[in-house]
Amino acid sequence: MSVLAVARRVRAHGGHFLLLAVLVLVTAVLVTGVPRMAERLAGQGLRTQLADLPGVRRDLHYTSTADGRSYGSAGSTELHQRELDTLAAAMPDAVREVLAERWYTADTAFSRLTGPELTGDKGLFDLRLRTATGLTEAATLVEGRWPGQAAERAAAVEVVLAEPVARALGVRAGSRLRAALRTPGGDEVAATGVAVVGVFRPTDPAGGLWDALPSALRLTPPVGEGEPFQLIGLTDPASLDDRAAAGWPVVAAYRYRLDPGRLAPGRLDALVAGLAEVERRKPAGLEFTQGVDIPLRQYAAALAAARTLLAVITAGVLATLAGLAVLAARLAVRRRRDEYQLLRARGGSVTTLLRRGLAESVLVVPAAAGVGWLLGGLFPTDPIAGGTPAAAVRPAVVATVLATVALPAMVLADRRGNGRRDLFRSAGGSGRLTVDVTLVGLAGLGAFLLRRRGLALGGPVDPLLVSVPVLLAVAAAMLALRAYPWPLRLVNRWSGRARGAVAFLGTARAARAGAVAPLVVVVLAVATAAFCGAVAGGIEHGRDRAVTRAVPADAVVAGERFAPDTAAALAALPGVRAVSSVLAEPGQRPYADVQGRPGGAGEAYVLLVEPAGFAEVARRSGLDVAVPGALRGDRAASLPALASPEVAAALTETALADPAGRRPGWVDVQGNRLPFRVAGTVRHFPLVPAGTDRFLVLPWPALPADGPHPLVPTGFLLAAGGPVDPAAVTRVAEEGQDRYQRSGVVSAGRRPVPPTVTTWTAERNRLGGSGVNGLLVFGFATGGVGGAVLGLLALAFAVLAGARGRAQVLSRLRTMGLSRRQWRGLLLVELLPLVLVSVLTGAAVGVLLPVLLNPVLGLSAFTGGVPVTVHVAPGLLAGVLGLAVLALAFALAVEAVNNRRMRLGEVLRLGEES
Repeated sequence: MSVLAVARRVRAHGGHFLLLAVLVLVTAVLVTGVPRMAERLAGQGLRTQLADLPGVRRDLHYTSTADGRSYGSAGSTELHQRELDTLAAAMPDAVREVLAERWYTADTAFSRLTGPELTGDKGLFDLRLRTATGLTEAATLVEGRWPGQAAERAAAVEVVLAEPVARALGVRAGSRLRAALRTPGGDEVAATGVAVVGVFRPTDPAGGLWDALPSALRLTPPVGEGEPFQLIGLTDPASLDDRAAAGWPVVAAYRYRLDPGRLAPGRLDALVAGLAEVERRKPAGLEFTQGVDIPLRQYAAALAAARTLLAVITAGVLATLAGLAVLAARLAVRRRRDEYQLLRARGGSVTTLLRRGLAESVLVVPAAAGVGWLLGGLFPTDPIAGGTPAAAVRPAVVATVLATVALPAMVLADRRGNGRRDLFRSAGGSGRLTVDVTLVGLAGLGAFLLRRRGLALGGPVDPLLVSVPVLLAVAAAMLALRAYPWPLRLVNRWSGRARGAVAFLGTARAARAGAVAPLVVVVLAVATAAFCGAVAGGIEHGRDRAVTRAVPADAVVAGERFAPDTAAALAALPGVRAVSSVLAEPGQRPYADVQGRPGGAGEAYVLLVEPAGFAEVARRSGLDVAVPGALRGDRAASLPALASPEVAAALTETALADPAGRRPGWVDVQGNRLPFRVAGTVRHFPLVPAGTDRFLVLPWPALPADGPHPLVPTGFLLAAGGPVDPAAVTRVAEEGQDRYQRSGVVSAGRRPVPPTVTTWTAERNRLGGSGVNGLLVFGFATGGVGGAVLGLLALAFAVLAGARGRAQVLSRLRTMGLSRRQWRGLLLVELLPLVLVSVLTGAAVGVLLPVLLNPVLGLSAFTGGVPVTVHVAPGLLAGVLGLAVLALAFALAVEAVNNRRMRLGEVLRLGEES
């Protein structure tokens, strides 16, 4: 068999082979390009999420213990500084490769600073000496010189100060000061002279060197009345050695910062394991702290769930492409049936036919797969991970081999003769019944095993997880196609009694339609698209609920304590329509009586809300927040409280806070002992911090405003008619917090933490715009668009599969007087049930799959831990209906084009079969 002869046959049937080649090419592009894009998007999300963290959250921090590092001899500071590289060299490779900047710092204890410029009206000042690596590169001198760079020292201790610090103290280069340690009794010891030899300005105030606390760039305000300001004086190792020798305590620190640009998703597990190993193997005399492993673990969990979801979507698309390849091969064999029968009549064996089909496939399919592999290699990938993942090679080879043998397999399967194929019934045959029962059994068994076993994260693609959705879609399609002829037969009987033959003939042909395989592929494709839409809608809805739990209003103000008139000031801001006060008291222990006898129920997070105001703010903000009616119960004897299940169980064990209020519990809120009873149990409540499983929610009590301990809010909920200006809200909140501090209620207290303003929109954008969201969008777009397009292509195969039979019926009915308008109606009646059944069945399967697989997909990793429920959005319903209408129009167009091209309705005569 010559190659030229095979090439001539391929050219003669070029349309069929072109379709098969395009399907193979698209498959190869998906197998190659999707992993590359997934790796790129995963890497971008990882690096973006880590880069958004504060720099100190990405630091690995070693700190010397009190007796872990000895100072005092000349050069000891420089000696310990060399350990900066030694500690890094001892780290695992996965950790060391992602380290960027590193710093060594050594700090003395605070000493009281005095001098001519430090007059009494400026307050008290405490100085901490610090030496650090990279100082001269990270700062620029405004005046003076760096410590230790002169031929003679100006004093035993030379320091440089940041420009704002020097300005606040009123000193400059050349100022002479005095520093001394202070004993608990107030006595000064180990005093020394301090010379300010320079004033510097940081090159980049956001640089990592300046993240060490306390900050060297500004004065730290006093923690209370009569307390000193704190400042950092940067010095050289010789000055620090001098003070260490004089008995000043010195603490060394080694900081290593992870570079987000060096992180790769494929090395994430090794990095997390390496960080754990560093913590286990910390050297003696050093304490190790780091917080980067928590966001890394969270991202790893979200990435594993996203890859699993992408694998399910890709499996659905690839299964659809495989079905289309089989349909293309079967269509080519049917169109060449006469050729194969002639070869058999001339003495050709079945082996000859198989060799003929295999030779033609080998000439087309591998070349198309190679082109697809090259095109997929053009997709961008992660620059750190490298090229195409090795895991994509095996699926590409398997897909190419299966597509190559598809045509010979269809030649072998097509052994039917020239009988009356129009009498074929889709529901007949014991062989098909066995296949249907087997498929349904396998799908049910796979779903049962998958739900029982759960999701296997952190490994290769789970074959059970990716195959169960495909099996379920195919099984549902077989059941639907077996069941739908029965109602059609009833309609057919009814239409037989009515006038006109269009409805009767159309329903009769639809009930006997034999295009089973194409419609199964349609169901599979539509199920993949609907699955993507349902999961995407569920994730978006879950994110909305997660944000609403944390921010149940347009904006939430949180702080320490605010003046009572702050609510009115916030309500007076432009655009604010409603304000409600809240009060949070973490770590409160319920008491057994008003005298404060311990109740034994443990600690709880106590939240006070105004039930009516809370609900009104949520309603005006357009959020679905339900305030249980139990909070609005009778408050005469005790306050009705909502308790978490853990707190409710603990109170029940101690016989406190019974629902009837016979023995109320008591809780201390800002000095007030409030009686309460458990009026209801809730697992979650808005404003309760995530991860808090012990909480009490009480209504705001009616206490007199002039009482000994009036309740003051610690936060506010705001409803606005439009965008909220966080700067204006922050300004009013800070003024309210300052008014409370100056009101005399608090004396000699520390400076309050500035209030925070969180808007619902900003929090929603943060949750939905970081992490693996780009990978999710890519997967949903691929599955949704790919499923819809491939579903239409499969529907075209379903139309073409019965085109010859419909053309023969057309030629016969046209001779009996059937008009073109009646023929269009007959075609519409025949195709409408098939289109609706396949599209609606696929949509139903796609929507129900997340319900079935929700426990094993790990979707809560995308919603901040909030469980994801299937949410059928109106857009999804509109999309399904639009797809059904488009599919019907597409089917009619394919039929019209096929009839016009083949001219079968005109050339066929009554009784002919071809």
